[in-house]
Amino acid sequence: MRRAVHLLTAACAALFLVLSAASSAAQSFGALARVVPSETGAEARGDEVILRLGLSQPVPFRVYALDAPWRVVVDFREVLWDGVPWALAELPGVAGIDVGAAFEPGWSRMVLTLDAPMLPGIAAMETDAASGQASVRLSLEPATAEAFARVAGLPDGVASGLAPRSVETAVAPDGRPVIVLDPGHGGIDPGAVRGEHTEADLVLTFARELAEALRRTGRVEVVLTREADVFVPLPTRVTIARAAAADALISIHADALAAGRAQGATLYTLSETASDAASAALAEQHDRADMLQGIDLSTSDDVVADVLMDLARVETAPRADALADGLVAAIEEDGLRLHRRPRGEAGFTVLRAADIPSVLLEIGFMSDRGDLENILDPDWRAAMQAALVEGLLRWTEDDAMRAALLRQ
Repeated sequence: MRRAVHLLTAACAALFLVLSAASSAAQSFGALARVVPSETGAEARGDEVILRLGLSQPVPFRVYALDAPWRVVVDFREVLWDGVPWALAELPGVAGIDVGAAFEPGWSRMVLTLDAPMLPGIAAMETDAASGQASVRLSLEPATAEAFARVAGLPDGVASGLAPRSVETAVAPDGRPVIVLDPGHGGIDPGAVRGEHTEADLVLTFARELAEALRRTGRVEVVLTREADVFVPLPTRVTIARAAAADALISIHADALAAGRAQGATLYTLSETASDAASAALAEQHDRADMLQGIDLSTSDDVVADVLMDLARVETAPRADALADGLVAAIEEDGLRLHRRPRGEAGFTVLRAADIPSVLLEIGFMSDRGDLENILDPDWRAAMQAALVEGLLRWTEDDAMRAALLRQ
């Protein structure tokens, strides 16, 4: 029996209610994009499901997963859903599709309710230069229920009515701190490229090895934001860290500079004002892949939420600074190459979790031949990972002591 494409109604879960006021508010922004039925459809390729959505023009969008039941949500800013073709109702593995206005004014929403857990592999938007029309391609790949649950959650800026998580140090059920490693780039975003080597592949290898080294200590739990060559939007990386109740997030990169020269490891923390022009350029470069895919990286304009986030960062920022300083010290102690300015600050989106100490680590620069040779050398990687393990374990001990003193 053919499944229907439903308009969202009050019978849906609270997050996806279509209230007349919200719908009217969304329409007041103007008709931004319409569905192009002839360019819209779905197909199965082995275990993978591919959805194509043609739009009259490109608009920002975001993709995320929600659990209980399994759902993949695509929010657009914004789409008028008249003319949604029946082809979308034939998605294998999808129990139903609901479309309508999102809970937030100015956003439209598509909700895919799944028969079994599947996670987005590719989420990309391409624009035809001649017609100005856009095409969104979303692939869904089978996942375990556990993997789905780790990723599921609302991205930053999406209204949920939930209070921010406490800024106190969170721990795993057995008392060990939780460290989230975030290998940068992936999938449609290769990052820096030098010859046959991509930044996405190199940092994934490094992150996997670092995760194993940390796990062998038995003193921390480790979660990776990606364990394969897949594209993970920046807000989703933060969502994964929050879902894991992370004590720290370390985003790992190995960039290339288009101009000038840089070599050696660098640790960055969040700041709205970059410490130098190179740091500002790197932050813009890291965000570019998400912006090219139409992903909205703007922050919420909710004044109360902004105040709460600022208060949380007052507690979190010193912890992030201590983590970055500790990792720099450990690398230096082991005689490994550091950048001449090993500590930087910039507005990296992936570091914006107000309640999680977050740092961005450039293990080196692919634009420097010596750094690239090091990153490709298993012995060098092992030495760098040993230094990072030592620095990170020292930080977890110091951070726990500081938290205990604050509770007294």
